[in-house]
Order: sequence, then structure tokens, then C-alpha cells
Amino acid sequence: MAIATVNPANGETLKTYDALGAEEIEHRLATAEATFRAYRTTSFAERSRLLHRAADLLEQDQDDIGRVMTVEMGKPVKQARAEAAKCAKAMRWYADRAESLLADEHPDAADAKDSGASRVLVRYRPIGPVLAVMPWNFPLWQVVRFAAPALMAGNVGLLKHASNVPQTALYLEDLFRRAGFPEGCFQTLLIASGAVEDILRDPRVKAATLTGSEPAGRAVAAVAGDEVKKTVLELGGSDPYIVMPSADVERAAATAVTARVQNNGQSCIAAKRFIVHTDVFDAFAQRFAEGMRALKVGDPLDEDTEVGPLSTEQGRADLEELVDDAVENGATVLCGGERPEGLRDGWYYAPTVLADITPEMRIHQEETFGPVATLYRAADLDEAVAIANDTPFGLSSNVWTRDEAEVERFVRDIEAGGVFFNGMTASHPAFPFGGEKRSGYGRELSEHGIREFCNITTVWHGA
Repeated sequence: MAIATVNPANGETLKTYDALGAEEIEHRLATAEATFRAYRTTSFAERSRLLHRAADLLEQDQDDIGRVMTVEMGKPVKQARAEAAKCAKAMRWYADRAESLLADEHPDAADAKDSGASRVLVRYRPIGPVLAVMPWNFPLWQVVRFAAPALMAGNVGLLKHASNVPQTALYLEDLFRRAGFPEGCFQTLLIASGAVEDILRDPRVKAATLTGSEPAGRAVAAVAGDEVKKTVLELGGSDPYIVMPSADVERAAATAVTARVQNNGQSCIAAKRFIVHTDVFDAFAQRFAEGMRALKVGDPLDEDTEVGPLSTEQGRADLEELVDDAVENGATVLCGGERPEGLRDGWYYAPTVLADITPEMRIHQEETFGPVATLYRAADLDEAVAIANDTPFGLSSNVWTRDEAEVERFVRDIEAGGVFFNGMTASHPAFPFGGEKRSGYGRELSEHGIREFCNITTVWHGA
């Protein structure tokens, strides 16, 4: 895939970039290692000052970088500006808290004495250059939620971004440079996917984090495993959205629309499978389909647009294949199921709701990366949980119920990294984020995220 900005609203190629050559890659790896040796000794106060400056600059730039993101991958421009603001918020969250999150820990004095020590402490130390392989769908947020904690921990970052968002990738490198971070603290590598393995195998690169597809995650994990290097993976998701009889059905249906089409439906944590108790199924299905049908699809630079184009032509083709397969095998189309009329240019797809889903359909097991929802009827809580867990993914989940006994059952039984009640899944810097099963491993955000790429060191002093 070429490294290029291709506007998904009209298919026009706006800018292309040459991949870095071997000599330049070597220079950047050497710079990262040299910078780390000095940067790791900086104080938390200094790192915090720099990260606050980056947040200030990002807020000033949010209109411009928002437009860049929209032109590169198609998200509605309002959502792009909101993404930039969210990134600034996360930067400040880590800038203000990293020192306390990574403060020395002191095991129980009795345990220290039992070990023969006069005192023992646990210290979190940075590990070095970390390679981040990032996707296009949240081209700022996915990177910042790695970069902010990594830089505050004293590490340095090497970014291999998706090939269709090169301008956003270069902006990030420039942002940290303008904020005053030392040269080499955060570098963007414009490289093809085939160059990742050699970089990850380089002994100067100490670990990797990847957000993206399951095949990409497998490839990076295999190389890292061979090199015995730490990885954090956030891969696909097919999140369930369960509605029980005690729920506020009207509010659940309205929220379901946003939960499915956020970022044009191209979000790992977007709700994708809507599992509704039979007692409220008809009422929910009607409201949900009406809400999806009413969405405004169009130019993502238009302030009123709610759903823009898919990021690539291939992405739309993949989505169409899943929908067509479902319909051929008996699924009922409640709305959508086709390219919208009047939008011949660009890679648009109408917001779609499919009912009568069966296990034989590909869409039952495969992730739908676009504004397509599947609707299931459940006879009771047990069936709702069974449908929710009948997927290779386990990223997050949404449940609507006012029954506390049901709450405890869902928390106990749903196989996912998060369970969100009476609302939609969202990421926040204060809360750990990640999944299980084929959705990956490790955690981002919160104290768990900042500690993933630290050397957790036991410091023992004899009596």
C-alpha cells in the first residue's frame, strides 16, 4: 500500500511520500537510543512541562489537524476536532499524574524483615525505545494514548503509522518537537509494513505496542516473541450491546445509534452486535432502525454530516461482502444494505441494520468495520450472554439493565475487557483499556498502561 493521503470522500490522491531508506532508518534508531540515554534521567517535572506544552499546542491546532484527519480517513470533522481535544486532555492527565503513578512502592516491613532486608522498594524504570504500530481510524488518539504515558515514564517512541494517514503521522512528530521534547524522543517512521520486522528485531528497540487487525497483531507478536520483547496488543472487536426488559428502551435505542456509527462505524470498541431480550425486541428494533435511517450521510467536512465515507475502497468492499453474504443466507434488512443514493464519488455505505442473523453467516463471527449493525433476539439472560460470548473477540461490551442481580451476572460472565452499563463504551485516560481472546492482551491508559513499558525493579537493602 502506498504511503499517501487519498481523500475517501472522492478518491483523489492528494499527497504521496517515499518510504524511508535503510540509511535513514538506521540514523533514526541510533538517534532514539542516544536520546533515551539522556532523556531517561530527566525529572517528572520537566517531562510534565513538555507534555503540557504539547497539549497546549494541540488545542491551538485542533481545527487544522481535525481537517487533516477528515481528509485523510473520512471521519466527520466535528468528531476529528473532538479527537484532538481528547488527546490534549489525556496528555494533561498523564502530565499531572505520572509521578504518583510511578512512585516507589514499599512492600510490607514484615516481609522485608523476613527476607533479611533492612528495607525494600519497588521502582518503575523506563526501558528504552518502544515501537508503536498504529491504525488509521483514530489517527491521533491511538498514538497519544501510547505516547503520553511512554514519554512521561522516560521512554522514547518510534511511530509506524498506517500508510493512509501520513500527514497526521508527521504532524505528531512535529508536535512533540515544537513542544520542546529533545530530538529523537518521538519519531515518525514513514515505512512500509514489510520494514517493521527488521526494526522490531533491532536490539535498540525494547518493546512494541500495536493497535490494529488480528493478522497484524499476530505478525508483530510472533517477531517480538522470537526476540523475547514485550508487546501490548489491541486488536479487533465485535462488541455486544445487550438490552434487558428493565432498560430504558428509548434511551438505549438512541444511544445504540451513536454506539454503532461513531467514527463512521470504524471503531474496534463500537457496539456491533445488538442482543435484545424478546420482551422489548420489537420496540427497540423499530426505534433503532428509525434512528439509523435518519442519519445524515455525506461530505465529512460538512458540519452537519453524521456519517462520512469509509476510509478505503477495499474497506467498503469488505463490508459489502459481509452484508451480501448475510442477506443471501436469510438476514432481514431493516434499513440500509446498499450504497446511499446521490453519493457516487467516495466510499460511502448507508447505515444498516440486519436482523435474523444465524451462525452460518460470516457476519456472525467476523468484525464489521463500518456502519452495519446486527440484531439478535434473546429469550433470557443466559441466552444473551451465550450470544455475546459467541465471538473470537473480547474487547468491550455494553449492557442496559436496572436489575442489580443482572449486573453482577453480566460482570461475572461476559468475556470482555470492559462492561459498560446503561451507556456506550468509551475510553478515558483514568481507566484501563484492552481486551481478551483475539482482541489482544495488555492494557493501555490509567496506571496499568503507563507501567506496561517499565522495568519493574526490586531494590533490596541488606540489614
